[in-house]
Amino acid sequence: MDKPLVAAALSLAIARSPIAAATAAELKVLAGGSMTASLKELGPRFEKTTGHKLDLTFAATPELIKMTTSAPFDLGVVPVDVMKNDAARATFAAGPMINVARVGYGVAVRSGAQKPDVSTPDALKQTLLKAQSITFLPESAAGAHVLKVFDRLGIGDAMKAKTKAQTAPGEIAKAVAAGDAELGVFLTNVLMAPGVELAGPFPGELQQELVFVGAVAAGSKDAPAAKAFLDFLTTPEAVGVFKAKGVTPG
Repeated sequence: MDKPLVAAALSLAIARSPIAAATAAELKVLAGGSMTASLKELGPRFEKTTGHKLDLTFAATPELIKMTTSAPFDLGVVPVDVMKNDAARATFAAGPMINVARVGYGVAVRSGAQKPDVSTPDALKQTLLKAQSITFLPESAAGAHVLKVFDRLGIGDAMKAKTKAQTAPGEIAKAVAAGDAELGVFLTNVLMAPGVELAGPFPGELQQELVFVGAVAAGSKDAPAAKAFLDFLTTPEAVGVFKAKGVTPG
């Protein structure tokens, strides 16, 4: 058995023990908003297995950076961009982080609508220019990459006039499904939602995966329980959920 799986099994075995049950922890978890669907399904499974309770807070990268430095928390499952901020990184325990999941970018349309061509940089450019409106979450790590792609295509200014900015990842697909925006441009797992269909991923040279990393907070009072949840996110059960939600594990 692989060492990571052995470690995960041992952590969960400890968490399932009578001693662990007697000292069940309440864990404050900070997580990237694009991980909402996956963690909302996995959280209750972990709670049922271990007896620990999770208080999940989802937010975009700028907010997460502020949260790490403003209030106590136990662990994070956050975009790697959070860790590039020195003040935020300092709030996590020293040592390696784990790569929890990663996901690429794409374009979505309302269900039943004709799917535009996004297979090449020029095709994506023309599709975006022809669209009456687009929607995404600019104030996020994923949004920052979308903006970079617009700039690389030379359409940054043109997109500003037709962008309908959202404040949470889940609102992107809702806006497209409701007809409030013609295209949704964001992480593909966020675009897997009722009422929308993926037109396609960004073409290869414009594609990039956003990595979500996990780490225990330096100030956590329940570090073993926090570590147990991170180990749980590497188990076959969690891997299955990630895949079902359109997320690549690890």
